Amino acid sequence: MEPRSDGTALVVIDMINTYDHEDAEQLVPSAAEAVSAIERLIGRARERRVPVIYANDNFGEWRSHHGELVNSALKGAHPELVEPLLPDDDALFIVKARHSIFFETPLSYLLSQLGVRRIVLTGQVTEQCVLYSALDAHIRHLDVTVAKDAVAHIHADLAEAALRMMERNMGADLRAADEIGF
Repeated sequence: MEPRSDGTALVVIDMINTYDHEDAEQLVPSAAEAVSAIERLIGRARERRVPVIYANDNFGEWRSHHGELVNSALKGAHPELVEPLLPDDDALFIVKARHSIFFETPLSYLLSQLGVRRIVLTGQVTEQCVLYSALDAHIRHLDVTVAKDAVAHIHADLAEAALRMMERNMGADLRAADEIGF
């Protein structure tokens, strides 16, 4: 896929998930609410040829690649949360091992190669990976938009605080998924 040159990329964080971790049962209801907004964003990004980048934990599977992560997630506890968001053949995939999508991944290089200056963050967990990724994007002088209805949380109060921090401290643009332009 030859991406458009408007300088935006959509990043889907940790939605390829088996939901078999410690906080999964607390996360699942919020993830279920976010899936349709994420799906709509992915669809609009694909239509407009905006790069869609999946940044996903490897869950300690150091020999895995994105196809294996997808297969594991589809066999996991909540495939209905994964199926609507599956990467297509044009999707880009970054495997991460920690909270930030930037920490020891090639994402900064990929974004520079694509000419991306603005990232739209979606996914989970708002008060963890989304927050730390927004901070790392901010310190890299990227513009950050967070689709506030397309992020999932474990703790609603911490998620609300995290969104306020992203907006106030990092200058993130918070808006509903359907209000985000590509």
